[in-house]
Amino acid sequence: MAANILNLYLYTVTRIVETEHDYSVYAAVATQVAHCPTCGSTRLSGFGRREQMIRDLPSHGKRVAIYVDTRRFKCLECSTDRVATFSEPLPDVDAKRLMTARLVKWIGQQALRRTFASIAEEVGCVEGTVRLIFADYVNELEKTVRFETPTWMGIDEIHIIKPRCVISNIRSNTVVDLLPNRNKDTVVHYLSHLDGRHSVQTVAMDMWTPYRDAVQAVMPDARIVIDKFHVVRMANDAVERVRKSLRESLTPKQRRGLMHDRFVLLKRERDLNDKERLLLSGWTANYPELGEAYRLKEAFYGVYEGMGTRDQALARYAAWHRSVSHEVRDAFADLIRAFTNWQPQILAYFDHPVTNAYTESLNSLIRVMNRLGRGYSFEALRAKILFTEGVHKSVKFRPRFERRRGDEVMLDMATTETFAYRGFAVDQHDKPETDKNYGADISTLTRLIEEGKL
Repeated sequence: MAANILNLYLYTVTRIVETEHDYSVYAAVATQVAHCPTCGSTRLSGFGRREQMIRDLPSHGKRVAIYVDTRRFKCLECSTDRVATFSEPLPDVDAKRLMTARLVKWIGQQALRRTFASIAEEVGCVEGTVRLIFADYVNELEKTVRFETPTWMGIDEIHIIKPRCVISNIRSNTVVDLLPNRNKDTVVHYLSHLDGRHSVQTVAMDMWTPYRDAVQAVMPDARIVIDKFHVVRMANDAVERVRKSLRESLTPKQRRGLMHDRFVLLKRERDLNDKERLLLSGWTANYPELGEAYRLKEAFYGVYEGMGTRDQALARYAAWHRSVSHEVRDAFADLIRAFTNWQPQILAYFDHPVTNAYTESLNSLIRVMNRLGRGYSFEALRAKILFTEGVHKSVKFRPRFERRRGDEVMLDMATTETFAYRGFAVDQHDKPETDKNYGADISTLTRLIEEGKL
């Protein structure tokens, strides 16, 4: 029974002391020391003992400490000129810490889903130790976990303590990496060291010049596309600008009403219910500038809703631009300037449309990330997002196989989901399946954060 509590068979357990919160396990190393680790000599003599406390996995809801009666030895060969002593090695103990190797691995895994403080309390160590173990664990994951380079890449902003750069796979709706800032040098460094960067065909981004400059410098053949969400959002911002400018001339009661009804002004006209239409008509009738701004906002959506070719979209934008009245032109100045400065990349959307599903899911993640970010360093939060078990979107590929029809032999590659025999005899080679990991699924991450499981 004493041996079972540890399940470490290179130790001999002599006794166990149980208290309300702890197991104290007294043990000794079961194997004998045969030679000196320095010179290899077998001429050894005992040189006393010392007790070392080794932390181990919690058991039955209690902390576990192993008190090892460690023997010390003197090498008679090495000690001719000096006293050469050494302690017997402790098997299954981490090389850097007085913890079992399995505890160190367990802490690293748990730290992806739990707070460092809760793990430290359960194990019986300080929180700083958990942080250091987690950092080592993440460094190992960085070496072993590889995400597929997306052919459709997204570069966007996510606010964690401060603005960061998030790299995503648009086709798979996954997060591939988080960068510490949005600077050009940081993005250039990431893209320059990206395996398979020449396979990137399209890069969707917001209108942040360092992103564009970085992509053009490292991946000049990739097509840059501005997602329509980032453009039409500026039309909503213009309406907000007009609404806020009107507040100065309103009574306190009217201000409160305009503040509470702002969602109506930002909503699409086609999505309004009867009550909302009544509220909108009241504001636009009493404040013509607000009505004009709302009309222009709705008309700007038409630039995208017509789709078609980029030339047709440009013609629709030109017609919209001519309709902007002098009274609200200042409010729409940022949108007009952005369309002018980013026109090739904005119109590229009509050749390579980025779906709203990607944008909306990423923005949902951004909202919940702002809540999760409190109390965590960026490095810890990045690791939780990228490496938590169960959030990756991956596909298993079987190795090449042979399809035989008569004397004809064809080689093929199939995923486990699409592997089909189609009446042919199939000879599969005895090779292991390989995985393609496309990154952390955005919708799964959002759900886990909202449920408090990350």
